[in-house]
Amino acid sequence: MLETERLLLRPRRAADARVVHRLWRERDPRVPAHRRIGPDGRPTVAELEAAIGAERSSSLGLLTVELRPTGDVIGYCGLVDSSRGADGEPELAFELLREVWGRGYATEAGLVVLGWARSAGHERLWAGVWDWNLASRRVLAKLGFTETGLEEADPVHGTTLLTSLRL
Repeated sequence: MLETERLLLRPRRAADARVVHRLWRERDPRVPAHRRIGPDGRPTVAELEAAIGAERSSSLGLLTVELRPTGDVIGYCGLVDSSRGADGEPELAFELLREVWGRGYATEAGLVVLGWARSAGHERLWAGVWDWNLASRRVLAKLGFTETGLEEADPVHGTTLLTSLRL
C-alpha cells in the first residue's frame, strides 16, 4: 500500500470493477472503441472482475486509488509494462473519475507511484498521452515528465505523444 495525506493506493480487488466500468463509460469518445464500453455493454462488470482477479502483484501493476477519509474508490494509478521504453522500463498509467478531476489527486497519486518506482530500482519511466488530452499532459509535466519528440500517429484517435522521466 502507498499513502499520501489524502489518498490510499492499494492492490486492485475484483470489487473495484464497478468503478473501472464507470471509468470506461466516462472515457472521451476519441479513445479507441476497444478501450471503452461498447454498445453491447462490454466489457461487463463481471468481465472486468475476472480480469482484475487474474492480475498478479509485482513491482509493476495498477493500484486502486481511494480517498483516505471516506474509502471511496476514485480510479487507478500505477506502473504497466511498456513496449515504448528500453530494457523493460515501465509506463506510468492513471485514470480518475471525472467527478474528482481538477483537485490534484492525479498528481498526488503519480508522485507516490514515482517513489514506488524508484524504490523498486527503476531508473526511467515512460508515459504515452494523446495530444488532445491536455489535463493528463499537465499532470505529467507537474510530475517532471518531458515530451521526447516521439509520436505515434493515429488519424482517427489523435497522436500519442511519448514522454519520459529519469528517476
